[in-house]
Amino acid sequence: MTTKRVYNFSAGPSTLPVSVLEKIASQMLNYNDSGMSVMEMSHRSSSYLDIFNETKAMLKKVMNIPDDYQILFIQGGATQQFSTIPLNLMKNGKADYIITGSFSKKAAQEAKKFGDVHIVYDGSAQNFKHIPTQDELDIREDASYVHLCSNNTIYGTEWKYVPDTHGIPIVADMSSNILSQPINVNDYGMIYAGAQKNMGIAGLGVVIVREDLIKDHQEKIPVLMEYDTIAQNDSMYNTPPTFSIYVLGEVLKWIDSLGGLEAMKKRNEEKAKLLYDYLDQSDFYIAHSDPDNRSLMNVTFTCPNKDLDAKFVKESVAAGMTNLKGHRSVGGIRASIYNAMEKEGVETLVAFMKKFEEENR
Repeated sequence: MTTKRVYNFSAGPSTLPVSVLEKIASQMLNYNDSGMSVMEMSHRSSSYLDIFNETKAMLKKVMNIPDDYQILFIQGGATQQFSTIPLNLMKNGKADYIITGSFSKKAAQEAKKFGDVHIVYDGSAQNFKHIPTQDELDIREDASYVHLCSNNTIYGTEWKYVPDTHGIPIVADMSSNILSQPINVNDYGMIYAGAQKNMGIAGLGVVIVREDLIKDHQEKIPVLMEYDTIAQNDSMYNTPPTFSIYVLGEVLKWIDSLGGLEAMKKRNEEKAKLLYDYLDQSDFYIAHSDPDNRSLMNVTFTCPNKDLDAKFVKESVAAGMTNLKGHRSVGGIRASIYNAMEKEGVETLVAFMKKFEEENR
């Protein structure tokens, strides 16, 4: 089953663990002797509720989520949350946003529809190569929350610290680095993520939010965007993305079986080091992000010119790899090395990079 698979460096939807895919395939027609696929089950059935509750419990265990946080499974991915967050959490009509890439910029633009948005920091002038230091943050004392994107998929940068917001809740988009290493959930008022990178497949948005932040909110919020209503109905006010939740549960079991987030961190650091070490010794490739801000998940770089970038991408496909083309707004090369990318995939990429450099100098 695995002999024809390529090394998929896609930024999302991204590669999944082979063992998870094999298990899902084996259960496709008959899940746990139910006589049907998970895709065919009623979300109210006892069989599916077992899946749902086990997935929530596994997420709480793996991330060590405190009891005073709600776990919500919502359709619309992370992008829907760009609107849902200010509707629910912008209590006094004010919120602060830190712009370190395309998605945090989009989140800020959307929030401006709902209130007074202050830009704490904007890295666009540096082409988003840099994550701001604490001294570079201009946070208002009366903001309802401070929003950031913890890992920037397109530009390959990642926050290495939790900023001091003087008690103002931090809302963090962790779509592309959630589950990649341990975090202290208590450092955040809310964490949200689209599932299609490290958590599973597209169609699911995961929200982890402190209960006190969602109790009081403005009236006339669309019902499926009201966190308190979703929480009170245990994410089942309407039919949730049932299959995506099931896949998340299987991915969480895989992470847990390997040793949890500490093991993921070690795996991811080893993979990233292989790639960054080679980039640092090469005068052929140019890494995009500043060394202090490099992402463990998305490694971005360029060849000496655009023609070589295109040639690199084309020849990498013949070498058994795919989806290495950089985002259209940046160009170059992007290798997304999420949890499910095995070390052998990165070793294959580095070997190809050496060969390509030798042949194209």
